[in-house]
Amino acid sequence: MPQITVDYSHTMEAAFDRAGFARELHEATAGIAAAKLEACKTQFRPSAYTVFGTEDPAAQRDAVVHVTIGLLAGRSDETKARLTEAVLELLRKYIGEGGPSVHGSAEIRDLDASYRKFDR
Repeated sequence: MPQITVDYSHTMEAAFDRAGFARELHEATAGIAAAKLEACKTQFRPSAYTVFGTEDPAAQRDAVVHVTIGLLAGRSDETKARLTEAVLELLRKYIGEGGPSVHGSAEIRDLDASYRKFDR
């Protein structure tokens, strides 16, 4: 915990500094949500194909990135909102200029009570 996933259009791979983003995201998560820095882990999942609601072929060149952070229950809505805003700021910082138009989003969710983990 925290369980972080970043789903993004593969078309933005060259413009997305994933390592820098993850490093600062872990620090922000630890600072804002009182998580242990060493417990933060992020998976990046490039999507081979992304379709937008319009049939306009020009819009299909756009890219999407969505960040989900799963935390143990107990954080206030205010804390979750602060973390979401920090995620969006970091996306702006670590997605370079000159690539496709990017639609960024983030959400913070509570992990289910059944959540368990192991370390080997």
